[in-house]
Amino acid sequence: MKSAGAAPLLDRRLLEKLERLTIHWQRSFAGLVGGHNTSHFAGAGQEFLDHRNFHHGDDLRAINWRAYLRLEKLFLKMFQVEPRVSVRLLLDTSISMTASSPEKFLYARRLAAALCYVGLVRLDSIAIQPFSDRLGDLLLCGGGRHQFPPVMDYLAALEAKGPTRFHEVVRQFMSRYPQRGLVIVISDFLDEAGCEKPLQYLADFGHELMLIQVYADEDRSPPWVGELELIDAESGERLKLQFDDEARKLFTGEFEHYSDSLLRLALRNSGRFASVPISMAFEEVIFGALVRARGVV
Repeated sequence: MKSAGAAPLLDRRLLEKLERLTIHWQRSFAGLVGGHNTSHFAGAGQEFLDHRNFHHGDDLRAINWRAYLRLEKLFLKMFQVEPRVSVRLLLDTSISMTASSPEKFLYARRLAAALCYVGLVRLDSIAIQPFSDRLGDLLLCGGGRHQFPPVMDYLAALEAKGPTRFHEVVRQFMSRYPQRGLVIVISDFLDEAGCEKPLQYLADFGHELMLIQVYADEDRSPPWVGELELIDAESGERLKLQFDDEARKLFTGEFEHYSDSLLRLALRNSGRFASVPISMAFEEVIFGALVRARGVV
């Protein structure tokens, strides 16, 4: 649980920067407004829901000019168009997310928080679904930025536990949520049984995939030298090996090959993929890696 006085996952300065972004999806789904988030605009008959800061390129017709006269600051009026876009965010809460570094799990939760805030500002509806060997308790959020504090509390309270079982998680997911939509998966994708086939099942079922691989530097290139005994954090299995520069090179090559396989899986299904080390500055991930991957625009 979050300790008293703990720092929030995201500070106000970063939240203001996130307001200029939009979660990007490419398909149009039955019963949902699809495309490039063009469903949020000012117009007759639309229900006013919230304001956000005005950014260059926004529709001038949606500016709240009365607020400008009072505050001398530009705000954009946001309206709700039904039905809203359904975005499901699958967040890995398995024990492997803390095995190499506790910061990995914190980083993943910060990414989830950032994407949720971007969606809420744009009036998307977001479903956060933690998972390990099964789906966890769902959090539904929507209705604008004022609904964000409960999201931060929810994510801050999550704990990493249990093994990773992508096959079981995807089976449960598809049986519970038959409506197709955008599925964002934030994970280290470390599953002894493999995760590529179950992720392909999601794509074959009709979901659009956004895969975000979060890893610690040790996951890619272990710094240790000599005779080691490695213990699987999820299964408890032990492996003794002699680790040297050649072994490290082979290990890194296998990691990059695995990341490339996830990239190919996403691209052949018209999805997106980003691989981000937790040593990378958080804002560089959001405004660099995710923007380049077209996860946000």
